[in-house]
Amino acid sequence: MATQTESVVTPERYEQGISWQQWMDTIDRNQDQFAYNHEAHELDAGDVAAIKALMAKANGPAKCLALGEAWCTDVVRGMPVMARLAEATGLDLKIFFRDQNLDIMSEFLYKGEYQSIPVFVFYTKDHEYIGHWTEKAKKVRDDAPLLSEITSKMRDPEISAEDRAKYMEEYAEFKKGPVWASWREAQVKEIRELLEANVK
Repeated sequence: MATQTESVVTPERYEQGISWQQWMDTIDRNQDQFAYNHEAHELDAGDVAAIKALMAKANGPAKCLALGEAWCTDVVRGMPVMARLAEATGLDLKIFFRDQNLDIMSEFLYKGEYQSIPVFVFYTKDHEYIGHWTEKAKKVRDDAPLLSEITSKMRDPEISAEDRAKYMEEYAEFKKGPVWASWREAQVKEIRELLEANVK
């Protein structure tokens, strides 16, 4: 199991996090996209069973702390998936807004430097740190050219308002398509792999 010392995330601090429903009631943007990614994602039964089996172990995962902000595309895609996974497995999920909890963020910087989100931190029932997952699956990084091809057209200052609207619609459709869905699936696979590697 991974180790972590002197964390600001005490059991008491962890309990200050909010639920998925409270997150949805609190955020000031992208509610429709969060709801879509939550409702549209179909979990693989094998992943759910594997994570439940790990949770049944004495040192298995019981709690997950999530850091995010509602304006972040990776959070819009990733937080709903984590919520679905928690609902399916019984994992306790507590969500924190990153910008209000930078001391927590500082413990889980991507590559020791970047405040990348979302972050999902897993603990045992006794609040022992197991490991954490950050931002996006490797598949998302590998598929980045597919997305940049669309977003670069949207950001072109020379295009007409009509063309910009067309590319924005194309982007919206991309986020409901098979590639986007595969990114959500890859996130769950990586979280499963993380837990399997750290819970023996």
